[in-house]
Amino acid sequence: MQRRLSEEDAAFRQRMRDYFRTEYPADLRDKAASSAHLDPDDVRRSQAALAEAGMAVPGWPVEWGGQDWTTLQKHIWSSEMQAAGVQPPLPFNASMVGPVIAAFGSEELKQRFLPRTATAEIWWCQGFSEPNAGSDLASLRTTAVRDGDEYVLNGQKTWTTLGQHADWMFVLARTDPDAPKKQMGISFLLLDMRSEGVTTRPIRTLDGGVEVNEVFFDDVRVPADQLVGEENKGWDYAKFLLGNERVGVAATGTIRRWLADLKEHAGQVRDGEGTLLDDPATAARFAELEADLMALELTAIRVSGGSTDGRPDPASSILKLRGSELQQEVQELAIDVAGPMALVWDDLESVPDWAASTVPTFLNYRKATIYGGSSEVQRGIVASTILGLKG
Repeated sequence: MQRRLSEEDAAFRQRMRDYFRTEYPADLRDKAASSAHLDPDDVRRSQAALAEAGMAVPGWPVEWGGQDWTTLQKHIWSSEMQAAGVQPPLPFNASMVGPVIAAFGSEELKQRFLPRTATAEIWWCQGFSEPNAGSDLASLRTTAVRDGDEYVLNGQKTWTTLGQHADWMFVLARTDPDAPKKQMGISFLLLDMRSEGVTTRPIRTLDGGVEVNEVFFDDVRVPADQLVGEENKGWDYAKFLLGNERVGVAATGTIRRWLADLKEHAGQVRDGEGTLLDDPATAARFAELEADLMALELTAIRVSGGSTDGRPDPASSILKLRGSELQQEVQELAIDVAGPMALVWDDLESVPDWAASTVPTFLNYRKATIYGGSSEVQRGIVASTILGLKG
């Protein structure tokens, strides 16, 4: 792909590299690249810096901070940012709720939310999944009942990523329980997380971290002017949002950086007379993953942008499916490269940091084939909308 860049796109790529490697705040870049934990203030500062440089929300309309870049240039921006180890913009802001508000929100909602969403002055979280409505999202049971100039919200959301830091949530709630199809009668609301009746409870995950949460709504009052678009049209807006999410979830630049770092580590692990890179089986696994990554990058170029006329490109499901699987495959190889070092839990100073982090990272990325629509759901979309198969 890189050998075919035009002079203009090659210059654009160099501009991205120069910014991410020399102008973006070095302390944030070094912290993120080393896999160190970024606290919420770091995340906000990172996105504010990107926004100031015009690089936080390039896919948005130009009047709201977007850039008139080609699809290829947007991919180059994303890939170079990930490869440099720079903290990407909050996906809840940049690729989820922001585009929805820009496409379907009232002018008042755009003015109120988009500028502060671009800079992460407002930190958003996603209120979609429920205990019995994950991949089958249309089965959600959270309700929003109109009461004068407000909606009264009751129910529960789960797996709310970074909800403990969020200022606002975008919520799917059922506003018409008698709709003839479960995909109908759902609305898209914007909720202040400080509202009375909102309770956030952390969930400790398999890797020991606290990244996701349960959120409960007990007669929470939401002003009716915080409805996005039309009442009972939320499912259409959710499909638009998920199309954008599935494009970004592939993280080709991050995978490329993982593979490069892992290859360097493998070259330092002794194996008989040489290193792991001299082992034919290990070398073949690296070669296969690198070939798969090249194919994924070409697919990302083809479907970047994710949606047209409010409808997600069904090819984004291919990207989401293969991208999430490839992330997991790289993490599996990382454990194999670390070998016995990956099993050290009580004396972390005795093994390199990269080896000690392989198992927690592997466990954390079990989620990749679930969020944004599980692999089973993506295969169903590919079968019906691309291959034209009938169930």
